[in-house]
Amino acid sequence: MSIPLLEYAPVSQNHRVKNFEIPGDESPRTYTTSNLLSTLELDTSIAAAYRQIFNEQQVLERYRQRSLESQLRSGQITVKDFIRGLALSDSFRRLVYDCNNNYRFVEICIQRILGRNVYSDREKIAWSIVIATKGLAAFVDALLNSEEYASNFGDRTVPYQRRRILPQRDRGEVTFAHMARYGTDYRNQLPKPNLRGAWILQQNADGLFAKDERFDWQTFVARANWPVVAGLALALSVILFGMLAVAVSSQ
Repeated sequence: MSIPLLEYAPVSQNHRVKNFEIPGDESPRTYTTSNLLSTLELDTSIAAAYRQIFNEQQVLERYRQRSLESQLRSGQITVKDFIRGLALSDSFRRLVYDCNNNYRFVEICIQRILGRNVYSDREKIAWSIVIATKGLAAFVDALLNSEEYASNFGDRTVPYQRRRILPQRDRGEVTFAHMARYGTDYRNQLPKPNLRGAWILQQNADGLFAKDERFDWQTFVARANWPVVAGLALALSVILFGMLAVAVSSQ
């Protein structure tokens, strides 16, 4: 017996409040296959789907799902099926799922598939239970088959960030595409920079001595790269010997 979805209360966030808006630069652009007139328009919708699911920083040639693109072009699948294929692809799993905990992964998927932020931590917990008990595919299917997805995007519209405009601000919210694809717990596992080495490089950025550091012979001897110094001295000796030989032969 599967565990039912934990109940959570939707809050009155920006995307749930309807009001009159004048279209502008920050208004979301809709890409749909309902009224396509040319192949170029379909290519634009496919590119928009990649940007929505993978984000701008991850849209690379090797991440393309050519089989899904071919099926979409031939009408065998809908945009909704294409979105499902991208979210369940090996590239998306490696770039987003493998480097995040379930809570952060739920947040990213709701942003990219449903086009909004999570309501609360309770919603993160609810969908994390679905991932843990039913798997990744069941979680993605639950989002795509939800009433929220159907009422906002349907089968033929590429998901987008809904209503970035806030009535109380002169600018919209930060786009989901500009947010980090992994949380702080994963960033804490990344290699830390060598601060001492960076400090030494900064101090010696102008040469053997810092900008305001006084010359000291012992410090020069300790910091000098003597193999390089020997090579330069040898090269200079060869040049001077060659110039002297030319001057002697010309007399």
